[in-house]
Amino acid sequence: MSDGENKETGRSFRQVLRTIPLDYWRLWYVGLIVTTVRWLETVAVGIVVYAETGSAFDVAMVTMLRLLPMGLFGAFLGAIAERFDRRLTLAGMVGLMAVTSAVLAVIAWTSTLEVWHLAVASFINGCGWATDNPLRRMMMGEVVGRDRMATAMAFDVGAANASRVVGPTAGGLLLAGTGIEGAFALSVALYASAVAATLMVRSRIPSSPGSGAVLARTWESVTMVFADRRLGAIMAVTVIYNIFGWPFTSMIPVIGRDRLLLGPEGVGLLASVDGVGAFAGALVLALWLTPGWHARAYVGGVAVYLVALMGFALAPTPLLAGAALLLTGLAGAAFATLQATLVYLAAPFHMRSRILGVLSVCIGTGPLGFLWLGWLADMIGAPQATAITGAMGLAALAATWPLWRRI
Repeated sequence: MSDGENKETGRSFRQVLRTIPLDYWRLWYVGLIVTTVRWLETVAVGIVVYAETGSAFDVAMVTMLRLLPMGLFGAFLGAIAERFDRRLTLAGMVGLMAVTSAVLAVIAWTSTLEVWHLAVASFINGCGWATDNPLRRMMMGEVVGRDRMATAMAFDVGAANASRVVGPTAGGLLLAGTGIEGAFALSVALYASAVAATLMVRSRIPSSPGSGAVLARTWESVTMVFADRRLGAIMAVTVIYNIFGWPFTSMIPVIGRDRLLLGPEGVGLLASVDGVGAFAGALVLALWLTPGWHARAYVGGVAVYLVALMGFALAPTPLLAGAALLLTGLAGAAFATLQATLVYLAAPFHMRSRILGVLSVCIGTGPLGFLWLGWLADMIGAPQATAITGAMGLAALAATWPLWRRI
């Protein structure tokens, strides 16, 4: 444990906040807004797509398209990010997402919105999301330094999970009250504020053009992950979570509506419970988690998450389903906090953006899980498919024990 982290352990919440630079909070706000909009639109779009098509597979596919760019472009984005001003690049990506939501709002107001519009927009916004690790979180790490990285990520995950309370609730209420065009209009306003916050960042992280083409630099980062046992293990656990764990969130609107008989407002509230648990978990981690527990919390969080999502899938009442989602939130906070932290700390300084780009690729394996879960849900029903997928994830985690036990 470093001296800086020793001193931070046991501090009061206010004392910890005072040690973090203002530029970090600007970047934190950007993350809060982007994830709030992502959850707002995920719930609203999921309900609309299911109402239009009646297919759980279609809901999973539209949600999956937000993840697809990570798998396709994540590693390249990490290499490209090193060559440009990260602040302006981040502002540009958030601005692109704002334009996409604005176009959807106009189309919805003219009553010509179709499912394919939502699918294309999900993919475009996924391109913006794919830059989060190599751009925004990389900037966060450089602003706060190694000693405070875990604390910084815990607060960032706390914000992301607070958005999972606000976003789904707002999405459900807006959809019921104003239609999906109201949800997209709010998205535009929120994105605009995030662009402004990005442009206010004063810290300058110099670009590092280095030598070699983007493809060669990308391949160098991939080979390092395979050569470094610790990085390889971290990435393997990330892949398991994103294939067998994360896709279950696309089934929350389906299970909420069909099994639990909830309306749009109820589905939004149910989806937000996961965020309540994750927000609470992130705050606890920010104050008390020490480096000696990083690996245990990372792997253990995935295991508990998989068990809890199985409980949600099979819960017979909204109350029990909410309790299971609360547990997925708590467990997911440990995983999400330590995912980028462990990679940032394990990667060589000059390759952090690129290695974080490889992490984005591992996150981008999620579409495989969405494809599988959506197909299986159409075959045997969303609750059964979700439970089976969670059990498969536990089996995969156990099978890879020789790899991650030495993290």
